[in-house]
Amino acid sequence: MAHILAPSAQWQMRLSNKVAAPVNPMTGKMWSSLVMKKKGTTKGASKFRVFAIKAENSTINRLDNLLNLDITPFTDKIIAEYIWIGGSGIDLRSKARTIEKPVEHPSELPKWNYDGSSTGQAPGEDSEVIIYPQAIFKDPFRGGNNILVICDAYTPAGEPIPTNKRYRAAQIFSDPKVTAEVPWYGIEQEYTLLQQNVKWPLGWPVGGYPGPQGPYYCGAGADKSFGRDISDAHYKACLYAGINVSGTNGEVMPGQWEYQVGPSVGIDAADHIWCSRYILERITEQAGVVLSLDPKPIEGDWNGAGCHTNYSTKSMREDGGFEVIKKAILNLSLRHKDHISAYGEGNERRLTGKHETASIDQFSWGVANRGASIRVGRDTEKKGKGYLEDRRPASNMDPYIVTSLLAETTLLWQPTLEAEALAAQKLALKV
Repeated sequence: MAHILAPSAQWQMRLSNKVAAPVNPMTGKMWSSLVMKKKGTTKGASKFRVFAIKAENSTINRLDNLLNLDITPFTDKIIAEYIWIGGSGIDLRSKARTIEKPVEHPSELPKWNYDGSSTGQAPGEDSEVIIYPQAIFKDPFRGGNNILVICDAYTPAGEPIPTNKRYRAAQIFSDPKVTAEVPWYGIEQEYTLLQQNVKWPLGWPVGGYPGPQGPYYCGAGADKSFGRDISDAHYKACLYAGINVSGTNGEVMPGQWEYQVGPSVGIDAADHIWCSRYILERITEQAGVVLSLDPKPIEGDWNGAGCHTNYSTKSMREDGGFEVIKKAILNLSLRHKDHISAYGEGNERRLTGKHETASIDQFSWGVANRGASIRVGRDTEKKGKGYLEDRRPASNMDPYIVTSLLAETTLLWQPTLEAEALAAQKLALKV
């Protein structure tokens, strides 16, 4: 994450709340049929040649044409896909509606509602949940002026429902002490691709295992890289949407990938992660592959999946910032249990002290140490300023919770002097 050190011009222009000029969406070539023709036989076996035929008037081709239809020249109306978080706190739901004309800010969009009893968020006898538009992104699937809209959920009385973690995050990020420090986040989202029918990692033999870890991290080749097309399609779709994605790579376990979002300021970081997850769900849906954010999808000698969160404040980025970073590490050590409880379900299966993780029960920090709870880069130590990396969050963490909790613990929460002194002694930190 060394390349995520300063917000891009994209964030500064706040493109996530603007709708760009019409651009054709990402599309794949649609083929109407596969014709298998027999080419002769050998002893006890048949050889086949496979031909792909594109028929201009086929049903599939006509459907493809309609899906890619640009409605911009014919109407000012746009399609807005409203996206919200479901009852599990990690599942994403969405539905579309027509908006009379293009908009530039979420406040221009109407509130909407959905059946909360069907998402596990409301009882059947009082099932209406209201969604408030909060962030806008361009729609890479429909193209044109159409948009994706990140929403949060409320009761009809205007109270945030329990799964609405954005509401509390917005309160923390609007605190004057937090806004003055301009918190930056760079989030590394890891995920695993599974074969649809057997729920086993992509590229793995069904019921079996590939060779040991080693050649797969950032690897190339049909025997090392599984799912690159999905990763690349997602990368381009996020850039199209206006998400501040900054990179991607194959991970240590085969069938596992990572992309990075940031640096983004405050609550924007979480909005961008949630929208990027939605786009990834849609792409894997089209590819017939299952997306898993399980922090330890395969037990045994295989890496888990995390969501490392790089974090800095204005004071950390200025001269003398390393001392501010060490003070933040002290605070994080004293609230370790609070953070662990909020950093993702099933994280205890991942944070074992092995496979580039720290033990879930013990807080630690180190320079360039990927086996620590908090890692500080060599460059940060050398320059005396920079950022820290929290390596504890699981791949299924809620970015609203993680980003706001980091800000709260390091900027708003104050430990007692006695607790701070004991923590400093335990961690060998001179502050």
